[in-house]
Amino acid sequence: MRFEVESIGVARTPFVDKAEAPRQARAAEGIEGRIELDAGRGFEDALTDLEGWDAIWVIFWMDRATGWRPKVTPPRSRTKRGLFATRAPHRPNPIGLSAVRLVGVEGLVVHVRDLDLLDGTPVLDLKPYVPWADAIPDARTGWLGQEGGVAKQARPEDPGPRWEVDFEPLAETQLLWLAERGVDLRSRATHALSLGPAPHAYRRIRVESPGVHVLSLKRWRVRFGVFEGCVRVHALFSGERAKDLVSPKDDESRLHAEFVATFGA
Repeated sequence: MRFEVESIGVARTPFVDKAEAPRQARAAEGIEGRIELDAGRGFEDALTDLEGWDAIWVIFWMDRATGWRPKVTPPRSRTKRGLFATRAPHRPNPIGLSAVRLVGVEGLVVHVRDLDLLDGTPVLDLKPYVPWADAIPDARTGWLGQEGGVAKQARPEDPGPRWEVDFEPLAETQLLWLAERGVDLRSRATHALSLGPAPHAYRRIRVESPGVHVLSLKRWRVRFGVFEGCVRVHALFSGERAKDLVSPKDDESRLHAEFVATFGA
């Protein structure tokens, strides 16, 4: 059977690239975004009473997912798992579901926190999160290995692994320089590296030299190492081609050229 769905609006978030987006809403803790609903469809009335809830479900269409795979390697696994035992986006129908914190409603804009969607993701529906119906704290978690034993009404801890990420002085200076120009690489790098420093299907990491790795965040690069169980970022650098730095083709290329002129290649 085939069905047709129609979006009700779009998500607006800081995440523009699949590789940088958190893999669960819990991993996006503190990240603020919004759901912009379509005008002229009566959604103002549909939003009545929503502000009385602390959390909501966002049902969305993963429009940048390509095809589906019967087995995938999730971010927290080193081996392939059956698709239906994962939250991977490569599904027969790319429907996503995230529980997010509701901040407030302003007209047709729903402000939320802990949002893990890519910017521009089509939203299909919003529903209230009802703890007594939706939370099962002592449920088993399959291959993630958490076998219940969680106190009733307690939210289970993230099964990890979670890596501490810190930034050396040069990296801090570069991050501040970029932030002053509207580019937040700190949160993007922290989210990616906190899941682990090893190359992975969901993290574009390569080995540059013994003990030194490079993470790609779209057109930026993050050089880091691992010291005593902590990921330490040494520096940032541009991933632009030399010819684009000499003759910038757009605003981002011009920013890269200015970055290289300031900090070197």
